[in-house]
Amino acid sequence: MEQLIATIEKGQPFFNAIARNKYLKAIRDGFISVIPIIIFSSIFCLVASVPNIWGFYWPDDINNALWKCYNYSMGILAIACAATTAKHFADAQNRDLPKNNQINFISCMCAAIIGFLLLSSDTIATDAASGFNTTYLGSKGLLTAFIAAFVTGIIYKFFIKRNITVKMPEQVPPNISQTFKDIIPFSVCITVFWVFDIVFRAAFGFCFAQGVIQVFQPLFTAADGYIGLAVIYGAMSLFWFVGVHGPSIVEPAIAAALVANMTDNLAAFQAGQHASAVLTQGAQYFVVCMGGTGATLVLVFMFCFLAKSQEMRAVGKAAIVPVCFAVNEPLLFAAPIVLNPVFFVPFVFAPIANIWILKIFIDFLGMNGFMYTLPWTVPGPIGTIMGLGFQPLAFVMLALILVVDFVLYYPFFRAYDAQKCAEEAEISEEELAAKNAEKAAKLNDAFQGKADAKSVAAGAAAEAVRADASAASAAPAAEATTASDLNGKRVLVLCQGGGTSGRLRRAGQGRQGARHRS
Repeated sequence: MEQLIATIEKGQPFFNAIARNKYLKAIRDGFISVIPIIIFSSIFCLVASVPNIWGFYWPDDINNALWKCYNYSMGILAIACAATTAKHFADAQNRDLPKNNQINFISCMCAAIIGFLLLSSDTIATDAASGFNTTYLGSKGLLTAFIAAFVTGIIYKFFIKRNITVKMPEQVPPNISQTFKDIIPFSVCITVFWVFDIVFRAAFGFCFAQGVIQVFQPLFTAADGYIGLAVIYGAMSLFWFVGVHGPSIVEPAIAAALVANMTDNLAAFQAGQHASAVLTQGAQYFVVCMGGTGATLVLVFMFCFLAKSQEMRAVGKAAIVPVCFAVNEPLLFAAPIVLNPVFFVPFVFAPIANIWILKIFIDFLGMNGFMYTLPWTVPGPIGTIMGLGFQPLAFVMLALILVVDFVLYYPFFRAYDAQKCAEEAEISEEELAAKNAEKAAKLNDAFQGKADAKSVAAGAAAEAVRADASAASAAPAAEATTASDLNGKRVLVLCQGGGTSGRLRRAGQGRQGARHRS
């Protein structure tokens, strides 16, 4: 295990570069910006559909009003996402441009919306009226929305960077001057999308958005399998464990599938069919990340109520409330879980076990997958039951997941508890009080977003140096060995603020971390 972690750490600069990639960050930030649309629309979806489980159906006029609000928000999700992604991508492009020559993100957003509509929608015309085909304006068009946003940003940067614009005299007001400055890049963007749309439809007979879905559908199907789910969520936890911003790497690649699969599940359920998609936003929020990354909900209750160590109980009591609402940074950094080899196995494999249990219930027991989106801060058990529409099997599955998580974490929790108790037995009450104060400070840093994997590792290295220095003064015969170890060789430290023993690491070696929503 030590060798595995060391191997991953060697690739940390590469993974951090991926997490900072402006394309992935634009997708992530653009998608986060439209989450209020998803949550708001799902409220109407819940009100309209959940009563059907108990045989209650709204009158047609009320039902139509509820679904109208859902369709007019969730139904244009991709349009909104094209705009928000273009905005964040333009902001990233502006960091490479002079302060006095920036891309106008409002113009960029408008161009991205028009370009997306050209690539994804057909005109519907009848004798009575005309309009847009909305098939790909919602979640099915997200991938096309990302593409439209990136193409728009690249074109704008090309022209703005080279000052290929309509220049106005200095006497013209800045807002008017900016309008003329945007004419050329805006016109080129729309022309490019328009010509491409004509060529693509002539070659294939359907719109570009439909072609994107057909190309990526096999990948979505593979990602929804047991191996695909294990790779996705195992990687997310694994990266997080070594201090790399895992969701920034993983989520942009599956964001479109998460939302599209939930939409497909809802449509299948309404049509009386089996909602069979597993890789959904609800599954990630409430099953995979029950209590936060690593499925730590069960673990924090162990810390709070089963630990014999005073330090672990203190951490558990301080972290239990935020972890219940999927904010588990206090536990990850104060326990710590991040970089702590004792918890490596359950932290990585508990999320995989959870998603596999969900898939087994869907594939073999006929349970419908997640159909409704709720805020990610809803406690995991409540979000699971509501997101699955109060199905009876959902209660059974929830109980099984909690039991499995307990079984996975308990042996490692007990081993860590015994280690901490042994450490506490060797120190005085004054030292223990100082150590708990230090732990309280770490909890405060975690709440304020100041803690990361680097700070945790630095604290561990400092503790190792102090411990080795103390051992050197107590045992002069070992002085040469200790000095040699502190002069660059590896020392045995547990990656936490206090305590030693647990994993090999160079004293003082830092590590790049990243804080994110757990």
